[in-house]
Formats: sequence, structure tokens, C-alpha cells
Amino acid sequence: MGLCEKASVTFGGIGRSELSQAPTSQLVTISVVPRETVGSLPAGFAKKPTFSKSDGFLIELRRRVDEYFLRTGLAQRDCPQMYRKTAILFATCASSYVLLVFFAATWWQAFPLAILLGLTIAGIGFNVAHDGGHQAYSSRLWVNKLMSMSLDVVGGSSYLWHWKHAVLHHTYVNITGHDADIDLGILGRLSPHQKRYWFHRWQHLYLWPLYGFLAMAWHFYSDFHEVITGQIGGNRIPRPKGGDLLLFVGGKVVFFTLAFAIPLLFHPVWAVLLTYGVISFVLGLVLSIVFQLAHAVEEAEFPLPRPETGNMENTWATHQVETTVDFARQSRALAWLVGGLNFQIEHHLFPRICHIHYPAISLVVEDTCREYGVRYTQHATFGRGLASHYRWLRTMGMVTEST
Repeated sequence: MGLCEKASVTFGGIGRSELSQAPTSQLVTISVVPRETVGSLPAGFAKKPTFSKSDGFLIELRRRVDEYFLRTGLAQRDCPQMYRKTAILFATCASSYVLLVFFAATWWQAFPLAILLGLTIAGIGFNVAHDGGHQAYSSRLWVNKLMSMSLDVVGGSSYLWHWKHAVLHHTYVNITGHDADIDLGILGRLSPHQKRYWFHRWQHLYLWPLYGFLAMAWHFYSDFHEVITGQIGGNRIPRPKGGDLLLFVGGKVVFFTLAFAIPLLFHPVWAVLLTYGVISFVLGLVLSIVFQLAHAVEEAEFPLPRPETGNMENTWATHQVETTVDFARQSRALAWLVGGLNFQIEHHLFPRICHIHYPAISLVVEDTCREYGVRYTQHATFGRGLASHYRWLRTMGMVTEST
């Protein structure tokens, strides 16, 4: 997208000829998307915000991260720990499903299995599909594609996720009107630049249970609506064609077969619907909360481009850091479960590096931010992140005017 100078030196394990993966000093176009996130943008993205020229922060950060991998001899992708984790998640998911559908005969057997299945599906999304979709799982494109397709099997769409998350969210983090992930429509107000409705006064209370319906919305409405309209949150995207359309339709057929057709052969309708409700509610709640703790909190910035030029005040890298907040960095268990997404700052700066490395990289990122005067924010615990999100929802519900 951007025009960047070329050289043979490597930064962050990638050739500097690919430095257009993030905006740098030679950036001249308006639509800025790191190439490590996406390959191309549709024509409808022609008038998106542009970021300020690089101040050297990103180049130095890439150099230090590259130095870390050279010093340790570790591979950025194809990590043995990742393959082991994938095997554990897939085995747990399959076992939970088999026990739930073919063996569970009472509610006290079905209920914990449904919760476990919902959590495991979330784990597959966080770890396997997410890294695959960002090409962070493997250096082989077909492996990444295969892993990203796990999202289609569990009810999502790897095609739509690419546009909504990898393109819109990763490029325009917390920019109102461009980041689809902070757009809850009329239901909630996450940005100070969004319209406030009177009932938002209570959003810090009612949004929590509504988060649980995220997965159901994907399954039955939003995915189909976005494909038909070719829009995500008001942003135009290409409708899937050919293989992409086949994958979308095929994924939905597989999911509805697993979620409803097969269980209905062994259980009454009410039991199948109730169990699906538990699984999808757990899934939606976990997915929503993990995202909200990284971006919809008091410490995250919600900048806007200058109206006369469309330019953002900060560089792309600085923007990523200051609109994102890490949480519970010391919790190995949480990092394992959520695919390192408690290290969201590191993920936004290096989306093509496997999340296994984020704990170590976070120390490099934090030190570099301190030296360059870039504000790096983290919540020490998961609970503190939850509390900050709660307070942010309450603040956004009480404010009467956009700021």
C-alpha cells in the first residue's frame, strides 16, 4: 500500500524491502495497511486516514526484535509449542463434542461439557485461527490457511474475519467510523465520538450479558448480512467469490450440521437448542471480554484524523501502542488460553510473529517505548482490566456530548 524504501537489512525477521508492512517515512498514500496484516485493499478504502511519517521508533523496535531472534536462535513461526497447543485444543474440542452429543444423558453431565466446549472453541479462535489468519502460525501459506479455516468449522468466517479484524481493526485501531470492532451500533457506546442514546446510561450493566450473544449473531445474522451487502460497519468489502464463497458456504453447512443436525438425531429439540445456547453464550462472552480489555478501557486513546487533511497525529506504530492496553502479562495460564492476546500491544506491532513469543517481546517493546517517549500501558491483572472496562462503559454512557 505505502511506498517504502528498499534495502537488504532485516527488521523483525522480515526484509526491509517489506517494510511497507507498517507505515514508515516514505509513506505517501492514504490507505495504510501493514502488509504483514493484509495484501490489498478494495477501492472503497481510498479515503481512509493516513498516519504521520515515521520518527524512527518502529525501525528501531524492529531492529531490536530482530536482534532478539538472532540472539536466541528461535523461529518466529512454526513453533513446537504452538503445534502441541493446537493438538491439545483440537483433542479437547473433539472429546467434549463426542461426550456431549453421544454420551451425556443428564443436565449435570451436559452443562459442564457445554461450558468446556464453549471455552475450547474460544481457545481455538484465539490461538489457532487467529495466528493462522495473521500468517503467524507457520512460514507455509497453506498451513496458515488451513489453521485459519478452523474458524469456519466452529461457526465463524475466516474470510469476513480477515476484513473486519486484520484489515479494519488492525489498521484503524480505535478510530471511530473506521474500526468496526468498536462499533456496537445502537446497543452501546465505546468511543467518545459515537452518538449517545439515553439508554446508554445503563450500558455498564446491560452490555455484559449482551456480549454473550456475539457468537449467535455471527451464526444467524451478521455473517450473512455482511456477505450479502458487502459491508462491515459501513465499510465496503469485496463479496466472496469462487473459492472464498465456497469456503464460506461450506463452513456454514459443516457448522450447522455439527451444531444442530447431528445432535438432533440423539436429543430432543429443546435440549439441543438449550445446549447450543450455553455453548455460544460462553463463546461470545469470552471473545467479547478479551477484546474489550485491550481497547475499550480508560487508558486507551480514541484519536480522530484531522478533518481538513485526514492525517493522524501519530505514526502508525505509536498509534498502535497508545490505543491498546496489555493486561495480566505475568499470567502464563491466561496467555496460553487466550493466545497471547493479553499482549495486545505486541500483537498489533508484530501480528506475523507467533504469540508464543509475546511475553519475551513485550520487554523489548516496553523498553523501546520508554526510550522514545511512547506511552505503554498495562493492567497488572485481569480483574483490573475488567474494572477499567466497566468504568469506561459507565463514563461513555454518562457523557452527553461527543468530544
